Amino acid sequence: MLLAAAVVAVVTLLAGAVPPLLRVTADDAVHDAVRRAGGDADVLVHAGLERDDGPYGGRVRAPRLAEDVDDLRTRVTDELGPGLRAVVHPPVATVTSPTLKITDGSVLRTFQLTYLAADGGPRVTWIAGNPPGSAVAPQDGGIQVPDGGPAWQVQVGLSEADAEALGLRPGARIPLTDDQGNIKNVQVSGIFRAADGADPAWRLAPWVLRPISGVDGVGSTRLGGLLSPDSLPDARLAFDQDQLGRTISFTPNADRLTWDSAQAITARVVTLKATSGSSGASDGSLRWETRLDGVLREVRGQVGAASAQASVLLTSVLVVAVLVLLLAADLLVRRRAPALAAARQRGAALPDLGAELLLESAAVALAAAALGLALARALAPGASWQWVFPVVLAAAAAGPAFGTLTAARATRDRRVPANRSARRQILLTGRLRRVTLEAAVLIAAVVALVALRQRGILPAGSSGDTAGPGSLPGLGPDGGGALPAGAPALGVLAGALVLLRLLPAGTRLALKQVLRSRRPLAVFGTARAAETSTRVLPLLVLVTSAALASFALTLDATAGQGLTDGAWRTVGADARLDVLPTAASSTSALAKRVAAAPGVRQVVPAQVTDRARVVADSLVVNPRLVIVDAAAYRRLLTSTPLPDAPALTRLAAAGHGDVPALVRSAAGDLRPGVRLQLLRDGAPPIRLTVVGTAPAIGDAEDVVLVDAAAMAAAGMPAAQNTLWVTGPGAARAATAATSGAAAAEAVIREDVLRASGAAPLTSGLLRLAWASTATLVALGLLGLALGAAASAPERWQTLTRLRTLGLRPRDTRWVTAGELLPPVLVAAVGGPLLGVLLARLSLDSLALRLLTGQAADPALVLPWWRLGLVTVALPATVAALVPIESALRRRRRLSEVLRAGES
Repeated sequence: MLLAAAVVAVVTLLAGAVPPLLRVTADDAVHDAVRRAGGDADVLVHAGLERDDGPYGGRVRAPRLAEDVDDLRTRVTDELGPGLRAVVHPPVATVTSPTLKITDGSVLRTFQLTYLAADGGPRVTWIAGNPPGSAVAPQDGGIQVPDGGPAWQVQVGLSEADAEALGLRPGARIPLTDDQGNIKNVQVSGIFRAADGADPAWRLAPWVLRPISGVDGVGSTRLGGLLSPDSLPDARLAFDQDQLGRTISFTPNADRLTWDSAQAITARVVTLKATSGSSGASDGSLRWETRLDGVLREVRGQVGAASAQASVLLTSVLVVAVLVLLLAADLLVRRRAPALAAARQRGAALPDLGAELLLESAAVALAAAALGLALARALAPGASWQWVFPVVLAAAAAGPAFGTLTAARATRDRRVPANRSARRQILLTGRLRRVTLEAAVLIAAVVALVALRQRGILPAGSSGDTAGPGSLPGLGPDGGGALPAGAPALGVLAGALVLLRLLPAGTRLALKQVLRSRRPLAVFGTARAAETSTRVLPLLVLVTSAALASFALTLDATAGQGLTDGAWRTVGADARLDVLPTAASSTSALAKRVAAAPGVRQVVPAQVTDRARVVADSLVVNPRLVIVDAAAYRRLLTSTPLPDAPALTRLAAAGHGDVPALVRSAAGDLRPGVRLQLLRDGAPPIRLTVVGTAPAIGDAEDVVLVDAAAMAAAGMPAAQNTLWVTGPGAARAATAATSGAAAAEAVIREDVLRASGAAPLTSGLLRLAWASTATLVALGLLGLALGAAASAPERWQTLTRLRTLGLRPRDTRWVTAGELLPPVLVAAVGGPLLGVLLARLSLDSLALRLLTGQAADPALVLPWWRLGLVTVALPATVAALVPIESALRRRRRLSEVLRAGES
């Protein structure tokens, strides 16, 4: 009874603590996802400026334009609603001009005028010149400007980095033209330094602080000028009516977002986007734009997957725990059988016996469950009782049920019929009942596995579209997906029933063979094994615990390898150096310095440009463009665990004058055989022809990969901004190259792997897998001990009698081992194999890719040495139990056994 209470307490602790811990982990996952999304999670509101037509055909300068922008900030904040407004930072207003071209004859560079306004920022310090001022006197603020006049003068401020890149000082004029070649009169009023470069407002226009490459196309660099409230009205007059736009940006406060509020926030964002005005409207209507709803839906899908995966592990633990409790109740009733029979023979009623046993077992079960829930509440923010109920029910009801049946059988007056056909009919009826029960388990296992493979582990609506507020799929109150979540456990039970059918036949066959030998110890041991092989519960406990522990170990190993493969794909090598735009010219020297570092095997430079403009069959797509030496890149792939790309050899030869390219597309817009055009600003497009499939590079869904030599021959030399580094010293060399006055940012694969493994959902699932494995192994060993104890009285009564025939005490240990080993060996070998089989059938449907960050589900990984430990643990326990049992029975006298008789 104490063992049963311990099982209830431990399993209650695990099952009661996991749901509240998962809820906390879900909140952490929401925080982490919003932080990782960065600007993609911002809520943007676009609104055009009101027309400034004058009464006489010209345009009227609006000196209070900055105040209008502030009024828009206030109005938009009110429209967010209380729920969304509570989880975002104060808004930042931006007014931006069209992208202009810098016509100083240098490399392709663009320029954009930007006005930033936020509460208390962004603050700057003017180190030269003055802040941008008005082009007119204050008393002339409302003057009217005629159409067709000269370019209106605008004053802007330049950052130190932009001023150095342009070589301009205060008072100089920036040579700028628009797309139609119209000259813009933009004058530098001063040079500033940001008081806080980490101010969130600068993130919306980073080119105002420093040159940024690739924003306006491949090979381009964008710079920016800062407008002030005084110069903003002049910028309005320097451009056409619809060329300046206002944008209000709200950055989510990740710490305020929770799992409970995610669905309400998603619904509010969807509503705002649905009521958004048209992008072509010029009436000042608001146009809402954000990916926050997509980020929250994605994280809800990840939480749903983690919840469903956790429910698979918890179901496995509960199934084995219930079987162990049934075995403990069976042992308890076996030891109480004489007392129960005597009480029944003396007139005790079955309801009274059942009530007495139920009162006793319920008290023990409820006390143990209360202890487990108290520990769970101490370890987690709250405790859940839904998953505890099956264990408490089994602990409270199994003993009374078995005891009542035992007492009823002791006084049963049903006689065995003398007719052989009647006895055969009774035997056939019992067999049919057992076959019906086993068939029901098999059918349930098949249905669960089919449901799991057909629709996956995630129930409908688990991504957050239909789940109720605060509900966690699989573990939440809705309890969706119970049948697929129980598929591994049901499959293991079905496999255990098959082994249960095979074991008696195997032991009987072994007994027939052993009876022909002259080894009495083998005969005695095999005879005892054949006698006890028909017991159901001990073998079920051993097989299910070993199989489900092996399943949990395989899930952990597969997820761990998936994280490793995901880190390789994210980085692309042991380390990656992302060269800053201001230091792009020094990439070659940096590559040589890194290649000379000890432990570095390969350094492959490349130009990686996100959101390049490519036309595919009149459809404009924005893939990740990679320009690299194809031969060197293939050598890098073959020297790493990354998948090889034989199609890289096709990039050497061009066909029909086009540049050959490899493509990868999630939507299928880029595919082999399609002619592509790479668009460039100020230069003719480059024609590409797709000759194969590109390898996965980072997390980009669309990739275009071309050879550097072929692109140079087409008139576009690669502006290398990425270095892939391999070798045992790659991480050290990359870190050293970015220390001090860094010209690049280092991305280390080991750091990425560590960060992925430390992600809330991933780390929580892996810890639960290990906790489940330890619990299952402990329950299996406890089941082995209980099964041995249940058969011990009969076994040692037989062995003590055999001692009268000359059996030595040392020989009794061999006979005991011979009796206990057959089911243990079947479980030790068949259990892990069954667990691996269930893992192969079901892991592809558990959506592990949502937690490992891969495009596809990770490949099955078998942790052979861990499975070997599970296999060895059971026979090793038998080796320890046999001498312990022998020592406990050694003092029993032969006269006591003979006097006890068959009872």
